[in-house]
Amino acid sequence: MTVEHVELPDEAATLALGARLARRLSGGGCVYLEGDLGAGKTTLVRGMLRGLGHEGAVKSPTYTIVEPYELGGVHIYHFDLYRLGDPEELELIGVRDYFSSDSLCLLEWPERGAGVVPSPDLTITLAVNGRGRKATLDWAYDAS
Repeated sequence: MTVEHVELPDEAATLALGARLARRLSGGGCVYLEGDLGAGKTTLVRGMLRGLGHEGAVKSPTYTIVEPYELGGVHIYHFDLYRLGDPEELELIGVRDYFSSDSLCLLEWPERGAGVVPSPDLTITLAVNGRGRKATLDWAYDAS
């Protein structure tokens, strides 16, 4: 397990971190994105998607639960589980089909899917830090 702390003084730094992480995760995986409302989770996802070549808009799938992307042969699924009432609701949308070895799943509010979503390869915790943010990256394996 490897833990990294990254200072993010502004939005550009958050986008750059996302792009850097996207290159490391381009083969797939499961990423938990944790932090309060407004902590920068969707901004980080935007950076990841841009790092993989996405040029369009990136919005939080708060009402749709999942937003799919396909970039460079990688299936990317951006989940926002904030409005989920019960983890079992995920079974109704066939959530297990999204978590394959060749997909990258990015989950905001993963604790709301407890017992249904798989364990993460990486947990990113974002917190407000002055005018910027601080990211804690907790890799489930040695990421060095």
